[in-house]
Amino acid sequence: MSKPFLSIENLTQVYPDGQGGDLTVFENANFGVEKGEFVVILGHSGCGKSTIMNILAGLAEPTSGVVKMDGYEVSGPSLDRGVVFQNYSLLPWLSTLKNVTFGVAARHPEWSKAQVVEHSTKYLAMVGLEGDVIHRKPSQLSGGMRQRVSIARAFANHPQLLLLDEPFGALDALTRGTIQDELLKIWSGTQQTVFMITHDIDEAILLADRILLMTNGPFARVAESVEITIPRPRTRTGIVDHPNYYAIRNHLVHFLGERSKELAGQHTDGPNHPTPVRIDKTQATADNEVDTPRPLRAVNS
Repeated sequence: MSKPFLSIENLTQVYPDGQGGDLTVFENANFGVEKGEFVVILGHSGCGKSTIMNILAGLAEPTSGVVKMDGYEVSGPSLDRGVVFQNYSLLPWLSTLKNVTFGVAARHPEWSKAQVVEHSTKYLAMVGLEGDVIHRKPSQLSGGMRQRVSIARAFANHPQLLLLDEPFGALDALTRGTIQDELLKIWSGTQQTVFMITHDIDEAILLADRILLMTNGPFARVAESVEITIPRPRTRTGIVDHPNYYAIRNHLVHFLGERSKELAGQHTDGPNHPTPVRIDKTQATADNEVDTPRPLRAVNS
């Protein structure tokens, strides 16, 4: 059996608890992400989602375990892994355009300045930033515009893995919805591998191919891997009419509201693999249509 593009193997993170002991945030986490897949991880604060994200980005080292991407162990930051943070993390002394060209020029040192600018401008246009706005500095942009720059910068570098750490958490609902649509549009054109953290269940269902569910800490674990059985392309207004939407949503709400607590703090010695979950009411409906006769309806003669 071949390894997935991104492989998390026996990942454990332990911190000092401040009282002479240790606090195990999560242990023996094992899961994979296929190339081109969009995976979202959900869990309560403190379960270790951001720690996993930082380890994948090469910004932190695990206590034990390993992360492999395309067969090679992840160690330290790399242009092959792009990160979009909730707080934008733009360089305040550079213009919008130069915030993007900075990374593109590092990624493609063989390109001319004109090629770098053309490539960067194209990705800014994909997120709706054109004209004189690309010459403004971050302080002159709204929060939504800053996050658009951050997303354009990440995609423009063509990373093999794109990491999104609650990228829409600080935005209002209308702006969040617009940028979600732009993110899906760019991702569908590039098919880059995406790993994302969010606390928003509806956002996760809209964006993800799969959702990983984490139990509460300490000794948190990735307990389930829920397949999103709603076909693409998806829209925020369209997915709510799909037969699987509320079944999937109710499952996620129930896990986060109850089962994440029930499963919390369970120490295990061996590897923890998430349980695959597939909810498909359309198949059940199709089977019912075949196997169950329709009730007769009275007709006036």
